[in-house]
Amino acid sequence: MQLQPDFVEPDNALRLLRAFIDDGEYSPGDRLPAERQSIQALGVTRNALRKSLDTLEREGVIWRHVGKGTLITTPQTLATVPGLAELSHQVTPIQMMRARLSLEPAIAREASVNASGDSVNRLKNARDRAMAATNWDTYEADDDAIHRSMAEATGNILLISLFDYLNQVRRAVAWRQVIRHTERPPADHTSFNEHNLIVDAVEQRDPVAAHSAMQNHLNSVSKRLFGDV
Repeated sequence: MQLQPDFVEPDNALRLLRAFIDDGEYSPGDRLPAERQSIQALGVTRNALRKSLDTLEREGVIWRHVGKGTLITTPQTLATVPGLAELSHQVTPIQMMRARLSLEPAIAREASVNASGDSVNRLKNARDRAMAATNWDTYEADDDAIHRSMAEATGNILLISLFDYLNQVRRAVAWRQVIRHTERPPADHTSFNEHNLIVDAVEQRDPVAAHSAMQNHLNSVSKRLFGDV
């Protein structure tokens, strides 16, 4: 017997949605059922479903686009991608940064050409949250949201999937070796202005500036963490 929506807790709704995606054997690019169908299939409220979708979108599992629906981007765990877990043990942080430098400036360029108004607003919101972060963990999550929102702004599911693949390896590489000397990013943290330049270039539809700003940002991060690479 299907549970009545009013009795499904938000955490249970997320669990049910994860199971629904796993059982459906969805692949990157596949579209999830419409909201009404998902509510009926899972027996959850609209609010609980949307909160669960928000969580999966932040994790990079899904991508929501007006007019296209909700799409699967990448599998939910490293283990579900053949070779990804092994690859994450072979890649060094410097190799990872060089890979980012190869892909993300191109993504920024594409975002400047294709970003919708909603996409630009999501970029601005993620940037503003990063600037307001009260600790490094929160900042890093919001910084991640900036870069993924940039990929989403391209409107290109292949670029989004490539970004997510790269980002999953990045998360698995030993970034936590970085030593933080403050509780939160300082007010003059260089990435703040770099993010501003990237987002401004996308909003102004300037592909050359967007590519350059992202490249400069990643070079700055790389130099700060590893020196010249």
